[in-house]
Amino acid sequence: MRAYRGRLHSGEGPGEQVHAASFLRKRELVLDTSLKHDSIELARILTHEIFHFVWWRLGNRTRLEWQALIEEEFARGAMGELGWSAEARKKCLSVEDRHDRTRIWRDYICESFCDTAAWIYSGVSEHEEFTLKPRFRTIRRDWFDQLTRHHGGALRI
Repeated sequence: MRAYRGRLHSGEGPGEQVHAASFLRKRELVLDTSLKHDSIELARILTHEIFHFVWWRLGNRTRLEWQALIEEEFARGAMGELGWSAEARKKCLSVEDRHDRTRIWRDYICESFCDTAAWIYSGVSEHEEFTLKPRFRTIRRDWFDQLTRHHGGALRI
């Protein structure tokens, strides 16, 4: 599958290769059939996609708290990420994107949230895409723990 201009396409052509996509307004997920044969990737990617729905429902205050956590990571020189989706966007960021809160920045913030959730909740503890240093992973896990405690131990979506 390829994502190009907000649409999914099969086969060769322009766009970015993807394994899944979320259509929030339609309440739909699309998963590449190749994931049927890889339970680890299926768990990780499905969890990531489900958390796009969580992100959408969190509310501005909580999203801004996540953004502040990520800004602190930048201030501390954090390298790496917890998935390709966030890593690819992080590499494209400029100082202006961060300062001006551009679409690229906001997309990165969302992807970092979803990749972190997949790292925490998918049951996949080790993966080649988990390149964020352990000290920053711990901070992110603590943030999610606090979020779920605030919501009575569960996130309702």
